Amino acid sequence: MKKNLFFLIVIAICVASCHSRQARHIPQPKAYEKPTKLVERVEPPSWWVGMNTVGTTSPLTLMFYGDNVGNANITSLNPSLKINAVHKVENPNYLFVDVLISANAVAGEYPLQLTPAATTAAAETTTAAETATTATTATTAATTAEATTINYTLQSRRSGSAERKGFTQADMIYLLMPDRFANGDTTNDSHPETREKANRKSAGGRHGGDIQGIIDHLDYIAQLGSTAIWSTPLTLDDEVRASYHGYAAADYYKIDPRFGTNELYRTLVQEAHKKDLKVIMDMVPNHCGLAHWWMSDLPSSDWVNHRDTFVRSTFQMATQSDPNGSKYDLNACVRGWFDFTMPDMNLSNPKVVQYLLQMALWWVEYADLDGLRVDTYPYSDKHGIATWTTGIMAEYPKLGLTGETWFHTTAFIAYWQKDALNHDGYNSGLPVPMDFTLQDNLLSGILEDGKTDWGKGLIRLHESLSQDFAYVNPNDLLIFAENHDVRRLAWQLKGSLNKVKMIYTLLATMRGIPQIYYGSELFMQNTKKQGDIHERLDMPGGWIGDPRNTFTAQGRTAQENELYDYISKLYQWRKTSTAVAGGKMMQFVPIDNNLYVYFRYDDNELVMTIINNLKEPQTIDWSRYSEVLQLYGTSGREIITGQTLQAGSPYTVAAQEAAVIEFRM
Repeated sequence: MKKNLFFLIVIAICVASCHSRQARHIPQPKAYEKPTKLVERVEPPSWWVGMNTVGTTSPLTLMFYGDNVGNANITSLNPSLKINAVHKVENPNYLFVDVLISANAVAGEYPLQLTPAATTAAAETTTAAETATTATTATTAATTAEATTINYTLQSRRSGSAERKGFTQADMIYLLMPDRFANGDTTNDSHPETREKANRKSAGGRHGGDIQGIIDHLDYIAQLGSTAIWSTPLTLDDEVRASYHGYAAADYYKIDPRFGTNELYRTLVQEAHKKDLKVIMDMVPNHCGLAHWWMSDLPSSDWVNHRDTFVRSTFQMATQSDPNGSKYDLNACVRGWFDFTMPDMNLSNPKVVQYLLQMALWWVEYADLDGLRVDTYPYSDKHGIATWTTGIMAEYPKLGLTGETWFHTTAFIAYWQKDALNHDGYNSGLPVPMDFTLQDNLLSGILEDGKTDWGKGLIRLHESLSQDFAYVNPNDLLIFAENHDVRRLAWQLKGSLNKVKMIYTLLATMRGIPQIYYGSELFMQNTKKQGDIHERLDMPGGWIGDPRNTFTAQGRTAQENELYDYISKLYQWRKTSTAVAGGKMMQFVPIDNNLYVYFRYDDNELVMTIINNLKEPQTIDWSRYSEVLQLYGTSGREIITGQTLQAGSPYTVAAQEAAVIEFRM
């Protein structure tokens, strides 16, 4: 009886715990003043003439927010900006207006006149949004007694904007967290418009890093061999705590003032381009922040999922592709909130999708971006996120676009790649998924460093790549060993410098688009075992008064310089390698000696990568690789040491070291 009672108590506790995680009243959103003007905000805040899709072949949807604006009558005073349709929603403080831009329209201001009308529908107006964003828009308002005129700005596009080329396999992406990278402007560490203030002593607080800090260290990033920068989100995140990471947007059109301004972000892109560095913006269509300006006065009850009650996602993303799955489990994943301060955007609502699509196009055009990284990609309504993605690629067919697809199985990741031959006909339109399966096998394979049984050591990596048949294009995968959500690479590899070098060698030479995480090029390790804040560390020298400056060779230790120089030499060479940038791959089974050899090759070049993961030297058996070596000359050069060698002559790779040998026709 006591045993049964014990189990009943345990079950009751588990049920109560589960319920507490899944269904709660949401925390109080940030309170905003009630709108007092007919028009307080227009989004997008501006647009462009000559767009190929939105605004020309399909309508641009303007979202007006203000006091009872939903009951106003709207008229365009310029025929080149034509009102195509007007949509009211349940909240009378919003009005959605579809407009079309004529082919002969030129850059300038286009007046839209809104006339107040008698209230015809009830509205829920408990609290309301802050005043309209001033972010990079020439939209102005002039009010008369009868009407409000909005001068909506249409701008000229850059030459060749639609044909911009994003990141490819030829690139190496440097991921950084701006709050932790460098503080270039100490005057914006805290800001009167935002709630959380700077506190560098708090691991989870804001530390003051900013856009100016990135600009100040572009040379450091370029010298490492990087060709692209991915920064975690820079748009306003106004949560009370942990706002530094930026993944809870409070305004999709405004750079967080603690990072800088919209104009400074555009300057960052311009300065990066001067150094042949591409810029990738991190976007989060799946969820906004609880402090978002609309959360206290939503356009409609279906704008976000579970608007009044917190229901956390189950995170079971496999339900999206499960041929045997239930709708109940699918909805439990897709419609749940990511966290208490991250309301789930309802991407089954076409107005939400259109809003987010226009936001993405606006930033690409405004800032001259080269690519986008999409957070929590498989957590959204999959048809809505596909519409969003394909809409972006329709305007910018060559833009770099990668999405977070955090699965530990190749088949699940392959489901999300553009044009995959899926059982249900689904096509996400996503060009570049993130290869988390490879990440798993990189780490576990390198950690198992002895003579191994079948299925262990570097055979894990071989088997992972042997499943590339599941991908439409395995070259279009983002490959990495770590990011801002996992433990630091040197920590995971137990402080082995040689193992870290082997990882960076693998990322540099195998198929896919490599990404490395800021600071790890300096052998940076976690400060503690648990908690993601302990890998989100400050770069030494990024703050005035730091005891040393690791952005310079003089400020680094001998070990830090050794790793930085190794990576720099490898990835600077990578820029010159046509075989690595676009060639084919051939790999050989490591069998039981933990010696992994593979080749990248094209018509002009052969690159041989050797990873010796044993704790003893190994001599290469050239005859095993003759099927590919015989097609090229026998004279090769080892990239790191510069040593010349002849295929067929004795060649030994030291214990737990890597070698990259280049052969040219």
